Amino acid sequence: MPTSVTPSAAPPRFHVGLHAADLARSVQFYRVLLGVEPLKHLQDYARFELDRPALALGLYPNSQPPGGSLNHVGIRFPDSQALVAVQRRLEEAGIATQRQEGVECCYSRQTKFWVTDPDRVLWEIYAKHEDVEHSGFDDAPVVVPAAQTTWQHRLTDPTPERIPHVDASLDEVQFEGTFNAGLNADQLAAIAAEAYRALKPGGQVSVHGLVADRPFPGTPQLPGLASMVRSVPVESEPLERLREAGFANLYFEKLSDVHCFQVGGVELRQAKLLGWKPLDESPREVLYKGPYESVVSDCGQAFRRGEAVRVSGRLAGALRTGPVAGHFVFLKSNER
Repeated sequence: MPTSVTPSAAPPRFHVGLHAADLARSVQFYRVLLGVEPLKHLQDYARFELDRPALALGLYPNSQPPGGSLNHVGIRFPDSQALVAVQRRLEEAGIATQRQEGVECCYSRQTKFWVTDPDRVLWEIYAKHEDVEHSGFDDAPVVVPAAQTTWQHRLTDPTPERIPHVDASLDEVQFEGTFNAGLNADQLAAIAAEAYRALKPGGQVSVHGLVADRPFPGTPQLPGLASMVRSVPVESEPLERLREAGFANLYFEKLSDVHCFQVGGVELRQAKLLGWKPLDESPREVLYKGPYESVVSDCGQAFRRGEAVRVSGRLAGALRTGPVAGHFVFLKSNER
């Protein structure tokens, strides 16, 4: 005789567990975002539960590097009018949001706003209008490597006067959209100098974001995640800021068109610029292996293929880092 199963009265819920460096602060943020009180709020745990959408959100007090494999988290509402109350609630609580009307991303047309929680988890609150045949403008948010010696600044973060690390303590500094945040030249120079201070000798700096082939006219009004962009520098500006700070071996790992995107005749490109803090070296002789007949360093030192050249300790340290390191042989004193 077949048995019958009585369905549970409680509907299935999607469960998300997030780390929170400051549990009380995160509880306050999600109290405002979700519009409900936590079902549980203990010293070492908090949980919110919603019926619409059917969501269980757990918070665990544990400081973790942001990002990891998480791209972003979202809630989809049935229409754009339903977003208004949520966005108003956040703004009235002093939590900044970024709204977008009728944007195309993820193969659909959407109205949405973006908001970042206290631990820099990116939330997308949106309503879907219709499907479209192309992906739209958005690129996926950059995943942050979970390295203890990496410090990252994102476009949505406040810009600190000082990177919160002691001198020469970091292996890598990442600027994700920092040069698109509307900072002036002095502010960009200051944050580049801070990166140089905090990095170990041989440490890497990266600048990732949008650049233009000529000065951008006015304030950008871009679709998708790029709506957060407040300025678009000319391609050479990030390079100059890093060079002025003392970084060496600067090169563009990426300098590509963004879906052939143009504004007012200005071509926008996605750029990733890398640079290195020179190692501490003693003056020594180096030999350039090629592949070119000769090359010239940023400081004007010429190297001819196959010829030994004595260089300063700073230049020797610079030549040991970045993509040029494999092009030079560092001669021992007994080889001459």
